[in-house]
Amino acid sequence: MTNQELIEKAWDDRSLLKDEATIKAIKDTVDALDKGTLRVAEPAGDDWKVNEWVKKAVIMFFPLAEMETIKVGPFEFHDKIPLKENYAEKGVRVVPHAIARYGSFVNKGVIMMPSYVNIGAYVDSGTMVDTWATVGSCAQIGKDVHLSGGVGIGGVLEPVQAAPVIIEDGAFIGSRCILVEGVRVGKEAVLGANVTITASSKIIDVTGDEPVEYKGYVPPRSVVIPGSITKKFAAGEYQVGCALIIGKRKESTDKKTSLNDALRENNVSV
Repeated sequence: MTNQELIEKAWDDRSLLKDEATIKAIKDTVDALDKGTLRVAEPAGDDWKVNEWVKKAVIMFFPLAEMETIKVGPFEFHDKIPLKENYAEKGVRVVPHAIARYGSFVNKGVIMMPSYVNIGAYVDSGTMVDTWATVGSCAQIGKDVHLSGGVGIGGVLEPVQAAPVIIEDGAFIGSRCILVEGVRVGKEAVLGANVTITASSKIIDVTGDEPVEYKGYVPPRSVVIPGSITKKFAAGEYQVGCALIIGKRKESTDKKTSLNDALRENNVSV
């Protein structure tokens, strides 16, 4: 039986979590996530495919793991999942107090300022995870992405069919942005500070004569700022949050070092 078959059977019959072959399949799957040879979600043409069985393995890894005390110098933790190790061999720069859990993958050239990367997440090469940014469980972060200070990338384990948050290559996510519930940000998009997007948030392109509305997806190279729209309630009309696409990233702002210009060109604060 393959690891996938063993994991699927154990998902339906948890008594199999005592079976040695099942335990090995789950641990091997989480180890493959840690090494980056397996992903919770992967590109499939212009879309993404979620590997549900891999998420199931992560969920069932928790009841198998024992609580342990983890000591790092004077710091102490008490958890079921160990921390990643051997960053020098991996070619990753990790500034104290950055933490990545075992079962997450952090590729060569990533810089982690004091931040957090959870199990199942994938952070590709050249990406900056800036101070107090969090990358939730199973989130997929592309190459040369900049997650600015305080960015919150939501995690998802259940339901297993739910897509994780996906940030594609070259995107710039401004300070204090919050992206949750399987939101996908296209390649080289630029999000200004404090943009919050959930699965139900309206993302409105206001660059043309008529608004164009998206949900859960920011098209590639879009420049996005926080906005608000009027919504009717029983008690009256009130403003609710949305995201506004106000332009497209120009060729002159392709370099990461000039991403701030992509915002300034559209009068957006960084």
